[in-house]
Amino acid sequence: MSGTGPRYSIFPTRMALSTMKQRLKGAKTGHSLLKRKSDALTKRFRIVVQKIDEAKRKMGKVMQTASFSLAEVTYTAGDISYQVQESTKTAQLRIRTKQENVSGVMLPAFESYLEGGNAFELTGLGRGGQQIHKCKETYIKAVESLVELASLQTAFVILDEVIKITNRRVNAIEHVIIPRIENTIKYIISELDEQDREEFFRLKKVQAKKKKDQQAAEENRKISEGEDVNEGEEPADLLKSTDEDVIF
Repeated sequence: MSGTGPRYSIFPTRMALSTMKQRLKGAKTGHSLLKRKSDALTKRFRIVVQKIDEAKRKMGKVMQTASFSLAEVTYTAGDISYQVQESTKTAQLRIRTKQENVSGVMLPAFESYLEGGNAFELTGLGRGGQQIHKCKETYIKAVESLVELASLQTAFVILDEVIKITNRRVNAIEHVIIPRIENTIKYIISELDEQDREEFFRLKKVQAKKKKDQQAAEENRKISEGEDVNEGEEPADLLKSTDEDVIF
C-alpha cells in the first residue's frame, strides 16, 4: 500500500480471484485460532498473577516465621552454622523441572523434593534440639515457597512475552492482512466485471457486423443473378401515360 493508493501486482483472472478467496479464508481461520490462543493464554496469565500475589503474601509470613525460629535456635543452642556445615555433605532438598503445555506454549514448573536422610539429625542433641528441628521444617517450607514463587514468576515472564507476540499477530492479520486481501478481491472483481462488459460490447459489435455483411452479400447475390432489387414495386404502364401538350 502506498500513499497514492494500492498497487496490485496480481493479474485479474478467475484463478487469481479463487486463490485470493482461499487466502482470505485461511487468514480468517488463522485469526480465529490465534484469537482463541490469546484468550486462553490471557486467562492463564490472570490466574498466574493471582497466584503470585498469594505466594508473595504467603512468602512474607513464612520468612518472618523462619527468622523468628532461627532467632530462637541461636538463643537456645548458640551459633550452629559451623556444625551444620560440617555434618552436611550433599543437599537434601532438591529441585526438579517439568513442563506444562498451555495452548502450545511450554511453561516450565519447578518442584522441590527431599532426597536422602537427615544429615544433621544429631545437631543440637545437647540442647535446643526441638528448636533446631522446628527451624529446619520452617526453612524447608520457606524454600518450597521460594520454588513455587520462582515457578510462577517464570511462567509470568513467558506468558507475558507470548501474549504480546500473539496479540501483535492477531492485530496484524485483522487490520493489515485481511483488509489488504479484501481490497485485492474487490479490485479483481471490478476488473473482471469491466472485462465482461467489454466482451459483451465486443460481441454486440461483431454480431452487428456479421448481420450487415450478410445483408450486403445477399444484395450482391441478387444483383449477380439479374434480380431486380426493387422487385416489390409495380412496373409503370406506358400506354396510360399522358404527356403534356408541347407548344412549339
